[in-house]
Amino acid sequence: MGRMNKLRLFGRTKDLESQIDLFLDKLSESTVMFRLGVRTYLKEGANGEFDVKLKAVNTLESEADGLRRIIEKELYTHTLIPDARGDVLGLIENLDHVMTLYEGALWAISIEKPDIPEEHKAGFKKLTNMVVQAAEALVLGARSFFRSPHAVGDYNHKVMVYEKEADKISTQLKRDIFDSDLELARKAHLRNFVEQIDNVADWAEDVADRLAIYAIKRTV
Repeated sequence: MGRMNKLRLFGRTKDLESQIDLFLDKLSESTVMFRLGVRTYLKEGANGEFDVKLKAVNTLESEADGLRRIIEKELYTHTLIPDARGDVLGLIENLDHVMTLYEGALWAISIEKPDIPEEHKAGFKKLTNMVVQAAEALVLGARSFFRSPHAVGDYNHKVMVYEKEADKISTQLKRDIFDSDLELARKAHLRNFVEQIDNVADWAEDVADRLAIYAIKRTV
């Protein structure tokens, strides 16, 4: 029982635990909205439904920023979990950046309205689905960090698998784009959006690497 209490990071800080859970909920919701936003654009363009998804991601990102500031204040003003405080702050900040990537990609689509040929839409959809799975696995790993750090490795492994698959898809998609008869400027424009979406999986892998170290420190 003592060992389990040690591993459960928030034994007596239920308010902080609730705030972090809510923060992770915002990240999970924004992941869904990001996927739906890209899917809507591929199917119907930057219509009203796309704008709804963009606004949802913007709102969730703003709410998550507010929660991040509350969490930081709680950790410092109440000297909570001093041994792991730096790791928690680093994790929250890096997770928050995932939402920044979502928001940036959707805003770029809204502003630039890339003209994606029908033959490449399936590749964009596959890529988006794969990076979203990487992000979802990262959220589950982050939740485990606070309650059962021994389980973090299982979720991190999934992040790595999804990131590698996303890389394969993005590479093939860019190859297909540049092998096409499109004008060079249009090819470069589409490549930019491939990379913006793929950046989500790359960042998820980076955060998972750090999370693995945080989890090891909690279990030794």
